[in-house]
Amino acid sequence: MAGFDKRVSSYEEAMAGIEDGMTVIAGGFGLCGIPENLIQEIKRRGVKGLTIVSNNCGVDGFGLGILLEDRQISKILASYVGENALFERQMLDGEIEVVLTPQGTLAEKMRAGGAGIPAFYTATGYGTPIGEGKEVREFNGKHCILEESIVGDFAIVKGWKADHYGNVIYRHTAQNFNPMAATAGRITVVEVEEIVEPGELEPSQIHTPGIYVDRLIQGTFEKRIEKRTLREG
Repeated sequence: MAGFDKRVSSYEEAMAGIEDGMTVIAGGFGLCGIPENLIQEIKRRGVKGLTIVSNNCGVDGFGLGILLEDRQISKILASYVGENALFERQMLDGEIEVVLTPQGTLAEKMRAGGAGIPAFYTATGYGTPIGEGKEVREFNGKHCILEESIVGDFAIVKGWKADHYGNVIYRHTAQNFNPMAATAGRITVVEVEEIVEPGELEPSQIHTPGIYVDRLIQGTFEKRIEKRTLREG
């Protein structure tokens, strides 16, 4: 609805309605552009049995990694295990179901879900364990597997700036999975560094239109660096 104010005043209000067993789609890549405060609120609530859809699962003690500490996640769809030793241990011990998904396929699962497309064909993964048990068709001489799209009960997203109506701009590489995730939640919650007055954002610069956003909150962020690399000399 045009002109609808999406702002909420607390993280408790932002994540109201999340329950055990829900599917949560989380934006971010590594520790870049992750909705860290919304993740903290999920941890505080102690909900269990979550299915998480995200590029990776944060690191030990930060990002989505904190949800592993109390075993709040039962299943995760991710493109890699990353720098998280606890995630790796729980996966190898069979405590958590991990569906490793090619990165582009994961992004398209979110985008297609947000666009109302139930499934799509891709050549990625054909002839590998990724494609086992999936429908195969041939297009222009190339074998493709059928991948189902994803829609989450919640999508949690990190933006840079937004206006009251939930129009969002992401900063540089923090775009990563956030724009796709924002479209794919039945309830989409966005936390941003700054909320501005309506009309202050240049319309051509908006990445996520407010029609996709249900709740908006301004937060402060730690912005950790996952792996620092320095040049000698």
